[in-house]
Amino acid sequence: MKYVCGVCGFVYDPVKGDPDHGVPAGTAFENLPDDWVCPDCGVGKSEFASE
Repeated sequence: MKYVCGVCGFVYDPVKGDPDHGVPAGTAFENLPDDWVCPDCGVGKSEFASE
């Protein structure tokens, strides 16, 4: 399952993670650090919806 930012449309794919921001591939959305934010627009995890 992928997660989409409701503000800018960035897609977080757990298979890929967010290696540019210290999140390794295979990291489930639920396991992202509480202070993780959208790499494109900076909003928090609460602004994401599952796809």
